[in-house]
Amino acid sequence: MPHFFDSPNRRASLWLAAFALTGALLVWLYPDAEQQDAAYHFLFARWAGQHTHYFISVWARPLFTLVYFLPSQFGYPAAKLFTVAISLVTAWQTFRLAQQLGLWRAELAVPLLFLQPAFFALSSWVMTETLFALLFVIALRLHISGRIKAGMLVASLLILVRPEGFFIGALWGIWVLRIQLRRGDLIRNPQWLLLAGGMFIWWLAAYLLTGDKLWIVHDWPHDWRVDGQANGTGPIWWYAAQLPLIAGLPLFAPFLLGLWRCLRRRELGFATSSFLTLFVLHSLMFTRGWFGSAGYARYFVCVSPVVALIALAGWNDLAERRSRFMNLSKPAVGCAVLIIAGLSCLVYVDAIRFTRDALAVETMHDWIHLNRPELFVPSSATHYQRLISSQAYTRILMDRDPLENPLFTSDRQQNLQLIRQSPAGTLVLWEQETGPKWYRIGAEDFEQ
Repeated sequence: MPHFFDSPNRRASLWLAAFALTGALLVWLYPDAEQQDAAYHFLFARWAGQHTHYFISVWARPLFTLVYFLPSQFGYPAAKLFTVAISLVTAWQTFRLAQQLGLWRAELAVPLLFLQPAFFALSSWVMTETLFALLFVIALRLHISGRIKAGMLVASLLILVRPEGFFIGALWGIWVLRIQLRRGDLIRNPQWLLLAGGMFIWWLAAYLLTGDKLWIVHDWPHDWRVDGQANGTGPIWWYAAQLPLIAGLPLFAPFLLGLWRCLRRRELGFATSSFLTLFVLHSLMFTRGWFGSAGYARYFVCVSPVVALIALAGWNDLAERRSRFMNLSKPAVGCAVLIIAGLSCLVYVDAIRFTRDALAVETMHDWIHLNRPELFVPSSATHYQRLISSQAYTRILMDRDPLENPLFTSDRQQNLQLIRQSPAGTLVLWEQETGPKWYRIGAEDFEQ
């Protein structure tokens, strides 16, 4: 009689249930995120109804803002839980792709995805990488199943979520051109033009909303210049050293073995080529400081589904070899590896000191409501009219318009002038980390 867990689908569903619970706990334990980007993405989506340019913003990203617009209306925790749901769907699609490819132990694609420390962290944050990963794996499934045009249309939307969509789109074009060359219909049927569909939609929406044919160029962030070096530089081997955060610890060992095996046997070419494309490009960009590249491991969450598949190929290879070092054919060894990987993910997230900022912001918010309640009474003479804050999470708790904050930059003198121009009734909530580091002004500047 077949056992209940003999079905790979049921085993995958059990993994998903475990990570759904974990994601909900992460939302509860860590109310904000490592970086302020997550809070700003939430604010852009929440206030896009009042400021429609957020729907076409280069920084906010059109499709991400559109998808998160409704969840963000229910608050920050709801938007974070929505990210958990996106991550779970991404994991399920990765599992289905592994089945589609005939990979052994396909259900392990779920933990091999979630136990990538960068993915694990972002699975409960409001960031663009997880939505990119979902669209990416859906497009891959369509492409591999022979629905080439549908796959290209979905892949064309990646540029609306993250800049990496341009590079993945170019790689996708190479895949399609190779298929058309084999069929001999390259000139007669230029279907690769479908990959420009997402960019055309973005341009058209921007033109209809603003009347500016070059809106995307004019809205381009100033620190995304080719030679900007806005976030510093690093050695060419930076991302090689980041592999434990990209693939998992100790899961980077099966990943490296799987990558070597796939390259040597020319297997999973779509997976290896998409990972290596981002690996090489991001290594070069961070080394040269191009486009404000900051060397974050989270960039590779964009292709986390193929990272999981490559690691699964390596896992199966180690299981077949029954190696003395890591005999993954033994259930006890496999469980131990996954437990260590899970603990390393928890340690990684909890070790991010900036996640503690949210607790301080909440304490400050509660103190003000308790000790200065008149500030929040509209009829009161002391009711504040404007909020200036160094932390985006402050604006979330106070539910204030992000455009209300002055356009602070790294220019200290300009920021001081913006402070002087602030009207009476302005409430300032500042802290000693982000404020001085990003904007070069501290509490004493406000006092003066």
